[in-house]
Amino acid sequence: MKALLAQELSGPSGLVYTDVDDPVSDEAVIIDVGAAGVCFPDLLLLRGEYQLKLEPPFIPGMEVAGTVRSAPDSSGFVPGQRVSAFTLMGGFAERVAALPDSVIPTPDGVDDASAAALLGNYYTMQFALARRGGLTPGETVLVLGSAGGVGTAAIQLAKAQGAKVIAMVHRPGAEEFIRGLGADVVLPLTDGWRQAVLDATDGRGVDIVVDPIGGPAFDDAVRVLAPEGRLLVIGFAAGGGIPTVKVNRLLLRNVSVVGVGWGEFVRRNPSAQAAVGAELAALVEAGLRPPPPVCYPLAEGPAALQALADGGIKGKLVLQP
Repeated sequence: MKALLAQELSGPSGLVYTDVDDPVSDEAVIIDVGAAGVCFPDLLLLRGEYQLKLEPPFIPGMEVAGTVRSAPDSSGFVPGQRVSAFTLMGGFAERVAALPDSVIPTPDGVDDASAAALLGNYYTMQFALARRGGLTPGETVLVLGSAGGVGTAAIQLAKAQGAKVIAMVHRPGAEEFIRGLGADVVLPLTDGWRQAVLDATDGRGVDIVVDPIGGPAFDDAVRVLAPEGRLLVIGFAAGGGIPTVKVNRLLLRNVSVVGVGWGEFVRRNPSAQAAVGAELAALVEAGLRPPPPVCYPLAEGPAALQALADGGIKGKLVLQP
């Protein structure tokens, strides 16, 4: 079968589209991949900067959707069934093996590209907003990095749960895309953005900040929190080191900085995947759909991942064999 093989830890340039052996396992569900989602951790993994360190060669790819080729009798899945799955790696290929507990039936009316898009980012943000952030209807959510995969999921899920959403954007030409997701207010992430957020909330500030970028914006994000506000730390896409916080600010203003580590939480609490999946399934049943993903052929994976690294992808990137 064809796959994208990481031959060195040099980022997307270290990927080679080549022939590899088919996955074989009596204990796993073998899936013919229709679409593989690309997430920021994939980029970190390819640069040797992720918490999971892998030595080349390996096949990256953590999110897939497709059709069951074979499955253990005890798994509950059957050949021909449409499914999605979280995989630790191996997703950037024509076929992949996934443990049955990580496989999810794909809802009717959702194609493979959209099903792949509904995995990592939407599970992370549902967990972040509902459990870690305790979002309640009527609260105001500020989303940093709003044009990326996490940001688009955050906007849609916050709106679906009755929040007002302020979206910050730093990419030229992304404003219309973000408004189309349902954001109530779209502001440029430029000097002075903190005051713009305060003006948009009549000086009160926001109840939740979704921060997948870290970097220089972090300090101002703490300052725009309303009393009892929560800043959700999702990641550090901006680079430049991991930000720190002066805890006296948290104490004096009664605000919280909350870590969101979905992968680690599921590893320690496997039942959480089904619980969050059920919450998302209800939203999908009610009509939630991700924006159409940006699709590249699997063979063009290196260029696709480089475009993602360069900030050239709005929303979710998927690779299609």
